[in-house]
Amino acid sequence: MTTIEACSEVGGEGSRRERRGKRHLRVVIIGAGFSGLCVASRLRERGEEDFVVLERGESVGGVWRDNLYPGVACDVPSHLYSLSFAPNPEWDRAFSPGAQIKDYLESVVRDRGLRPWISLREELLDSVWDDDVKAWRIVTSERRLSADVLISCAGPLTEPVFPDVPGLDCFRGKTFHTSRWDHEHDLAGEHVAVVGTGASAVQVVPEIQPRVGRLVIFQRTPGWVVARPDREILEKEKRVLRTFPQLVRLYRLGQFTVRDLVNYRMIRRNRVLRRYLENTSRRLLEQHVGDPELRAKLTPDYEIGCKRVLITNDFYPALAKPNVELIASAVREVRAGSLVAEDGTEREVDTIIFATGFETSESPILSRIRDRDGRSIDEVWNGRPRFHRATTIAGFPNFFNLCSAGTGSGHGSMIWKAESQTAYVMDGLRVMRERNLSSFEVRHDAQDRYMRWVGEDLDRTVWARGGCRSWYLDDGGRPSLMWPRTMWGFRRMLRRFDVEHYLLSPAQLSEQGVERDAAVRV
Repeated sequence: MTTIEACSEVGGEGSRRERRGKRHLRVVIIGAGFSGLCVASRLRERGEEDFVVLERGESVGGVWRDNLYPGVACDVPSHLYSLSFAPNPEWDRAFSPGAQIKDYLESVVRDRGLRPWISLREELLDSVWDDDVKAWRIVTSERRLSADVLISCAGPLTEPVFPDVPGLDCFRGKTFHTSRWDHEHDLAGEHVAVVGTGASAVQVVPEIQPRVGRLVIFQRTPGWVVARPDREILEKEKRVLRTFPQLVRLYRLGQFTVRDLVNYRMIRRNRVLRRYLENTSRRLLEQHVGDPELRAKLTPDYEIGCKRVLITNDFYPALAKPNVELIASAVREVRAGSLVAEDGTEREVDTIIFATGFETSESPILSRIRDRDGRSIDEVWNGRPRFHRATTIAGFPNFFNLCSAGTGSGHGSMIWKAESQTAYVMDGLRVMRERNLSSFEVRHDAQDRYMRWVGEDLDRTVWARGGCRSWYLDDGGRPSLMWPRTMWGFRRMLRRFDVEHYLLSPAQLSEQGVERDAAVRV
């Protein structure tokens, strides 16, 4: 019997209550999405029990729990968008719908016996590093506790962004964000406005277009669109994958290799590939949109890859329907029963759906993690993220930040990034244990060198020089949220904890046992 199997038998409500009542833990993890469950799984594999995963929601799943809008699906192939240690032969489609991804994450919790370590409906409210006792003092919605190590797995796509336009509070109709979809509200026959034409919008629009009376889409900037090579995975194929599970890993490797190669060349502004992809996108537009005026509105004036490439088969056909209107302008003003675009166009609507993305560089979780002087990550960064190997931050000891600034690739698999960072975390915890350390903290000079190194690469990418403004850019106009090299390169960079770049503090006797427990009591 494996450690995980044994734990799933003995772990239950009693052990969960015991962990919830503890005042001090070795590790506290924020978030039970892909990255949080990845870290928790690896901790359990190593026999670690002294940790908790704080999850503010009522279930695991992160972005796939919150985003329940019609048509929600992943634009990364199913076998690649899954954890390597939890291969899944049961995917129904080549690109999985959101509900099945959430079911997959729940199966990971169940199959790996993680539920006793997950505290649902418990939100991190504040955390500050205490240099005297070398621990994090933490306040949640349920309790006060402390931890040796804090790991943020909150992710960048958690807090919806609403445009700052005057009059929104005065609108007498219904408004909601795609990530907070109101399933009780019936759109049938209504005049509906969708604000935005990004990744969520291209999935929502084709789903609601047949149901609404009139659909008006406000587009600030058109996106490059490519076809989604989606297909149903037949039962006979699933049977083969169940019988030969190594084939799942082979699928994953193949999907990874193709996307890594294409993505890397695209962000490096490879002229041949760029022209091929742009021509492919233009042909798709011409195939589905016959109106020259509409085609002109939908044609980008920047390089492909500068903004997120949109992967969809039915967005263009939906725009060509007679009950759909595209306004190539941002929203300037909201009135009691209408929206007014920057170009002066006004349309009466009953419901406004915001497909306007998420807070990425200023996620609220960053304001709740504070250094020894009480300054939050948000304050330290001041709109311009700085970090070491996309995982640790100078001035924040015993802290790891996963799937946040410095990890984006535009079109690669974030799950691959999460597993790469988790390997770095596990090696860091190993170093702490073997060297009997009370704390580690990346040196400012090491962080500065890393930011110069990665910054030189980023400045040459399509994100920086492609002629567009995107959520990839920080307040200084640099794509600091992104990783400019291959996913293989990201994994190699994080294959070991580079202890030579850290300030290390050995544990003292006073930091152990009863005396330490009293010191960190909150």
